[in-house]
Amino acid sequence: MGINLQQDLLCFSHLRWDFVFQRPQHLMTRFAKNGNVFFLEEPFFDATDRPYIQFKKELPGLSVCVPHLPPDCTHQQSNEMMRELLASFFEDRGSTNFVFWYYTPMAFEFSKTFKPDLVVYDCMDELSAFKFAPAGIRELEQQLLAKADIVFTGGVTLYESKKSCHKNIHPFPSSIDKDHFQAARAVVSEPADQAKINGIKLGFYGVIDERFDQELIREIAARRPDWHIMLVGPVVKIDPALLPVADNIHYLGSKKYQELPSYLSGWNVALIPFLLNESTKFISPTKTPEYLAAGRPVVSTPIRDVVLPYAKLGLVSIGDDAETFISAIEYELGNLDNPDWLESVDQYLADKSWEDTYASMAALMLAATRKDKAVVLTRELKNAS
Repeated sequence: MGINLQQDLLCFSHLRWDFVFQRPQHLMTRFAKNGNVFFLEEPFFDATDRPYIQFKKELPGLSVCVPHLPPDCTHQQSNEMMRELLASFFEDRGSTNFVFWYYTPMAFEFSKTFKPDLVVYDCMDELSAFKFAPAGIRELEQQLLAKADIVFTGGVTLYESKKSCHKNIHPFPSSIDKDHFQAARAVVSEPADQAKINGIKLGFYGVIDERFDQELIREIAARRPDWHIMLVGPVVKIDPALLPVADNIHYLGSKKYQELPSYLSGWNVALIPFLLNESTKFISPTKTPEYLAAGRPVVSTPIRDVVLPYAKLGLVSIGDDAETFISAIEYELGNLDNPDWLESVDQYLADKSWEDTYASMAALMLAATRKDKAVVLTRELKNAS
């Protein structure tokens, strides 16, 4: 794309690389094509001897780094060990010529004493609003914002809430791997666990957690027993025993990113059944453009970054409660063969891709780097005179 940051990048992530393939993985795989990316996960507390970092070569140019710390260490000891592990890492590399890329402010607690060339905060979610959010995350985010050279947000609503906190902040809503998901338009063979289910299929994939509207799914299943609801993804931070159970609700478990198009291909309508609460106030679901790229009609609860722009443009239907959600699904089922809708989808998604997002981010990072260097040069010239 014309932008080339030939530099090591250290990504501090609260999400594990092999959990769900989403924004961090999409972006880091692209940065790895131009430089070395080290994806640092949160530690496991299982070291039987000294703390260490386990390195796994995930892709050419990309290593997943997993710290292992003693199980009985305190929070303060954990941060000190992480600082020491990072110092050893830089020493072994023979360089601190790094870009620091943060997804979690919690990592700033043990990394703030280092002096990277550029600090990027990709604020993909309002983590402080999530269930079991770590103590002190808001204060650490303020410190990170003060140190960051550039800030990206995972959606427009999140940008609006943060824009007064930083002078160089830019919204980057969810993008898509179009070729990957458009394959769902042609797939005719569904995976075995879904193929055996006959009838109208409504589907959701993603993490099933505190954002997921269990009662909405329970109500849809009860009112429309001839509709089958496919739920694809891991269950986290909620009790699986409390999830709705019915003959027409099917929990298919976690699937690999490569498998998603084959599941999507069998759905009549794709769902975004999220609650409206603090944890969903600022989200911009990646699945919205992915569902659309797959050619699937979409029905969502009124998440702000789904309403604007998708529903406003007539690309997605919205339901406020069980009754209106069911009505929206019925509308989409009757609109399946509308070529005008699919043409409008493709026109909107024409310039929405992770390649475009990566290129735009890289350009802004390069501009920030040059600006910083210009400031340093100006200061040096003043001091010399």
